[in-house]
Amino acid sequence: MNVEMAIDLLRQLITISLVLIGPIVLVSVVVGVAVSLFQAVTSIQEQTLTFVPKLIATALLLIFAAPWMVRQMMQFTVTCFSRLPEMVK
Repeated sequence: MNVEMAIDLLRQLITISLVLIGPIVLVSVVVGVAVSLFQAVTSIQEQTLTFVPKLIATALLLIFAAPWMVRQMMQFTVTCFSRLPEMVK
Protein backbone atom coordinates (compact mmCIF):
# COMPACT_ATOMS: atom_id res chain seq x y z
CA MET A 1 0.00 0.00 0.00
CA ASN A 2 1.41 3.32 -0.98
CA VAL A 3 0.81 6.65 0.68
CA GLU A 4 -1.80 7.80 -1.84
CA MET A 5 -3.95 4.73 -1.25
CA ALA A 6 -3.69 5.14 2.52
CA ILE A 7 -4.68 8.79 2.29
CA ASP A 8 -7.59 7.95 -0.02
CA LEU A 9 -8.80 5.23 2.35
CA LEU A 10 -8.55 7.59 5.32
CA ARG A 11 -10.41 10.30 3.40
CA GLN A 12 -13.21 7.87 2.56
CA LEU A 13 -13.36 6.72 6.18
CA ILE A 14 -13.66 10.27 7.49
CA THR A 15 -16.26 11.14 4.86
CA ILE A 16 -18.48 8.14 5.62
CA SER A 17 -18.13 8.81 9.35
CA LEU A 18 -19.28 12.40 8.94
CA VAL A 19 -22.16 11.36 6.67
CA LEU A 20 -23.36 8.81 9.22
CA ILE A 21 -22.94 11.04 12.27
CA GLY A 22 -24.28 14.23 10.66
CA PRO A 23 -28.01 13.47 10.89
CA ILE A 24 -27.72 12.35 14.51
CA VAL A 25 -25.93 15.52 15.55
CA LEU A 26 -28.28 17.69 13.50
CA VAL A 27 -31.41 16.20 15.09
CA SER A 28 -29.92 16.54 18.57
CA VAL A 29 -29.01 20.18 17.98
CA VAL A 30 -32.40 21.09 16.50
CA VAL A 31 -34.31 19.40 19.32
CA GLY A 32 -31.98 20.96 21.91
CA VAL A 33 -32.50 24.46 20.50
CA ALA A 34 -36.26 23.97 20.31
CA VAL A 35 -36.44 22.75 23.92
CA SER A 36 -34.18 25.58 25.09
CA LEU A 37 -36.39 28.10 23.32
CA PHE A 38 -39.46 26.52 24.93
CA GLN A 39 -37.79 26.70 28.35
CA ALA A 40 -36.86 30.34 27.84
CA VAL A 41 -40.38 31.27 26.80
CA THR A 42 -42.12 29.41 29.61
CA SER A 43 -39.43 29.92 32.31
CA ILE A 44 -39.36 26.19 33.06
CA GLN A 45 -35.92 25.13 34.26
CA GLU A 46 -36.36 21.37 34.50
CA GLN A 47 -33.18 19.46 33.62
CA THR A 48 -34.94 16.35 32.35
CA LEU A 49 -36.87 18.46 29.88
CA THR A 50 -33.68 18.99 27.87
CA PHE A 51 -32.46 15.41 28.05
CA VAL A 52 -35.55 13.31 27.39
CA PRO A 53 -36.70 14.92 24.09
CA LYS A 54 -33.18 14.70 22.66
CA LEU A 55 -32.95 11.07 23.72
CA ILE A 56 -36.31 10.22 22.17
CA ALA A 57 -35.59 12.10 18.93
CA THR A 58 -32.17 10.47 18.57
CA ALA A 59 -33.60 7.01 19.27
CA LEU A 60 -36.35 7.51 16.67
CA LEU A 61 -33.82 8.72 14.14
CA LEU A 62 -31.61 5.70 14.77
CA ILE A 63 -34.57 3.35 14.41
CA PHE A 64 -35.63 4.82 11.08
CA ALA A 65 -32.15 5.53 9.68
CA ALA A 66 -30.49 2.28 10.76
CA PRO A 67 -31.05 0.47 7.43
CA TRP A 68 -29.51 3.37 5.50
CA MET A 69 -26.58 3.59 7.92
CA VAL A 70 -25.90 -0.14 7.75
CA ARG A 71 -26.09 -0.02 3.95
CA GLN A 72 -23.54 2.82 3.87
CA MET A 73 -21.18 0.97 6.19
CA MET A 74 -21.54 -2.23 4.17
CA GLN A 75 -20.74 -0.41 0.92
CA PHE A 76 -17.63 1.07 2.50
CA THR A 77 -16.56 -2.32 3.84
CA VAL A 78 -17.13 -4.03 0.49
CA THR A 79 -15.14 -1.30 -1.22
CA CYS A 80 -12.27 -1.76 1.22
CA PHE A 81 -12.29 -5.54 0.75
CA SER A 82 -12.44 -5.23 -3.02
CA ARG A 83 -9.40 -2.93 -2.97
CA LEU A 84 -7.48 -5.26 -0.68
CA PRO A 85 -5.50 -6.95 -3.48
CA GLU A 86 -4.32 -3.53 -4.67
CA MET A 87 -3.23 -2.63 -1.14
CA VAL A 88 -1.16 -5.77 -0.68
CA LYS A 89 1.07 -5.08 -3.66
